[in-house]
Order: sequence, then C-alpha cells, then structure tokens
Amino acid sequence: MNIWKENVMEYLESRSLSYTIVGEFLSDLREKFKKGDNEMIKVAELKNVKQESRMMEKFVQEFRRVARGSGYKGRPLVEEFKRGMNRIIKQKLMESEHPPKNIKQ
Repeated sequence: MNIWKENVMEYLESRSLSYTIVGEFLSDLREKFKKGDNEMIKVAELKNVKQESRMMEKFVQEFRRVARGSGYKGRPLVEEFKRGMNRIIKQKLMESEHPPKNIKQ
C-alpha cells in the first residue's frame, strides 16, 4: 500500500494527475480497484478451467469465455490453456511431429 501511496503522491506533485474535487479522486480510485478485482476473479476462474473428460471444443469454448477479461495474452494465456488440458491429449500433442502453435491448431 505504501508504494501505491508514493506513486499517487508523485503524480499529484508533478500535476500529471489532477482532480478538482475529492469526490472525483475517490470515484476514480474505486473504479481502478474494481477493475483490478474483476481481473483477479477472472484469473482465478481461468486457473480452475479443466478439460477433464469433455470434448476439446467444449473446453476451448469455456476457456475463451473465462479468458476474456483476465488480462492474459500471448504466452501466459497459452500456458494456462495447456495446464487445463487433459493430460493424455496434451502429451500426445507435445509428442507429435508438428505440435500446434496456437489454440486453433
């Protein structure tokens, strides 16, 4: 919390963050924390998505739904996808001659 406070104070002192009334500042603060909370919830949800015995298409659809809003992109998103896959399917894909490079493949 102290680091956040120092950052806000630095912005205020440099005048790159300006509020005309305290209410604007508090509203902005609430909105920023709310967004962070939603993202954390999505990340936790993403880590719990598992394929198990479902068909890959069903797993992909749920994964995409949960991934929206998680903030994950690129390599971290791919790693979460692989983590949630059925172990046997994941092993066969990794051992294949041409392993997939993206979720569509």
